[in-house]
Amino acid sequence: MDKVFYNQASAKKLGWEPWWFDVKHNDEELVIAIAAWQEEAGITADGLCGPSTYRRIWTEREANVSGAIAGAIRQEVIFKGDKHIVHNGKFFDIDWDKVVLWDEPGGLASNYGTFYNYAGKEDRKPTFFVNHWDVCLSAKSCSSILDRRGISVHFCIDNDGTIYQLLDTQHGAWHAGGHEWNHKSIGVEISNAYYTKYQSHYTRYGFGERPIVSGAKAHGGTLEDHLGFYPIQEQAAQALWKALSENLDIPLEYPKDSDGNLDAGLNKECVDGDFRGFCNHYNLTTRKIDCAGMKLDKLLEEIK
Repeated sequence: MDKVFYNQASAKKLGWEPWWFDVKHNDEELVIAIAAWQEEAGITADGLCGPSTYRRIWTEREANVSGAIAGAIRQEVIFKGDKHIVHNGKFFDIDWDKVVLWDEPGGLASNYGTFYNYAGKEDRKPTFFVNHWDVCLSAKSCSSILDRRGISVHFCIDNDGTIYQLLDTQHGAWHAGGHEWNHKSIGVEISNAYYTKYQSHYTRYGFGERPIVSGAKAHGGTLEDHLGFYPIQEQAAQALWKALSENLDIPLEYPKDSDGNLDAGLNKECVDGDFRGFCNHYNLTTRKIDCAGMKLDKLLEEIK
């Protein structure tokens, strides 16, 4: 068996890189490095990164993602900035200066058992992204409630625009509802308590007043006046959407109604799992109204 060829095929299918084993190229040196890593890990040292070896090293990297980033930098994987998000153990640059990964100080994490665990599986290729508002006062509060409910999400955006990544986007978070939606999508919870009675909380804690959204439509009805997102939260969302679009090939498109405008209700393409782009939770089910009032079409057009 040509071990170099095997490792090339495995890397292409699963999504790992030679520098995961502290070498730069897929050659005989990589075979030796894999065998050394396998021996240290107590598994058969054949120099082949097959599914079992990949699962082991993937799990180690997931548990210590900050250290894995440092290793990537040592291997001269060049980043444009110093902030990153993670898909299948790989690091994507994001043009936003407030990003916290799950193992970093102050980070938030989704609990095991609350998502479809695709560690060591073939590289997941999400096709759409779902925006939620969390009806919570902070990202930390949202994370705690998700834990109690036994569900998960990939990202949270806090009141100050900090993006928290709670889960490698290789995994299928339980955020959208059905298995097919969760398997095909990535999700974010944007912090917003929704009800105007909470405006005083935001001013008391120094965030300033939130915009008030009036006349927002969802599923053919008009919603009561409610709190909107801070501009910095929308800017953070745009940075996140752009990074995921560029690196995971999710088009910067939104669900359209029969007139070609932003669909403010159930969208057949979204429901059927055929949509490629960025949608709101209300596009998937009549039980949800988030994120009504957010001008998703305008925000996406701004970053195209």
